[in-house]
Amino acid sequence: MEKTLLITGGAGFIGSHVVRLFVKKYPNYLIVNLDKLTYAGNLENLVDIQDSQNYVFEKGDIVDRDYIIGLFDKYNFDGVIHLAAESHVDRSITNPMEFIMTNVVGTVNLLNAAKNSWKDCYESKLFYHVSTDEVYGSLGNEGLFLETTPYDPKSPYSSSKASSDHFVRAYGNTYGMPFVISNCSNNYGPNQFPEKLLPLFINNIRNNKNLPVYGDGLFTRDWLYVEDHAKAIDLIYHKGSNFETYNIGGFNEWTNIDLIHELCKQMNAALGVAEGTSENLITYVKDRPGHDKRYAIDASKINKELGWKPSLQFQEGLGLTIDWYMSNQNWLDNVTSGDYKNYYKKQYS
Repeated sequence: MEKTLLITGGAGFIGSHVVRLFVKKYPNYLIVNLDKLTYAGNLENLVDIQDSQNYVFEKGDIVDRDYIIGLFDKYNFDGVIHLAAESHVDRSITNPMEFIMTNVVGTVNLLNAAKNSWKDCYESKLFYHVSTDEVYGSLGNEGLFLETTPYDPKSPYSSSKASSDHFVRAYGNTYGMPFVISNCSNNYGPNQFPEKLLPLFINNIRNNKNLPVYGDGLFTRDWLYVEDHAKAIDLIYHKGSNFETYNIGGFNEWTNIDLIHELCKQMNAALGVAEGTSENLITYVKDRPGHDKRYAIDASKINKELGWKPSLQFQEGLGLTIDWYMSNQNWLDNVTSGDYKNYYKKQYS
């Protein structure tokens, strides 16, 4: 094989799309997918490439230092694309230590293993750390997050990701380890675990359950179709400049309530029900602590340097997302019931 790449969190939502892209696009790369298979990791996301000659799955935890060292010894990785992370803000409020262990300690374990494996011979090596726009904090009504925007994380989740970003840069500055970091906006699309807004609400509408909206519903997010994100990661890994940060955004700002109304409109059509049917399920609930008001990414740097731009506008991407979930109800049922966990036992026992 020309290269051996480690992709962490490759059974998760974004990670599975990145793994699929790399396995199919680079047959001369050995792609090693490392995933702990927590509640959000699902190998059913990758059934179409699981038997590929250039693909290997490894079940393990990045918090396990000795395991990670052994993995680097086994494969002698040329590069790392690090996506494994706890990522749900509400869960971080309930259990911040879990986020510190995975997102901070786990990242440092990977950095140490890479440093020791590569032994300061960094030519052609790269540590790519995938982060989030939430590290920048909250915007007012105007402005966009730039790569130079000071960090101001508000939740335990975003604080843990900000910390891991700093450690990656520190290993670059201190040890000369080549790295890139990308900070992305909210992803959506197929295979997303239904704790996140869009798959949760699609499933709730399908089952005639309430659609809980935090506060006044005017929180604003930029939305990025997950396959566009995977393509951006591919570009940054192969053509990005070492020691640089790239913001990846969809140029698709929506308030939560406007997004939900658009979702309801498209779900009414998909289900063949009367206008207003899904909207009747909207229920306003108490806002969560530390809720950032607005995120918005300026993705002009990756556009100018690497030629990347999102391929879809939100309404089109939302339609594709709804179509996927409506056509893959077994996947959604297995995820919500927990039956998807049996897939690993069946395939790898």
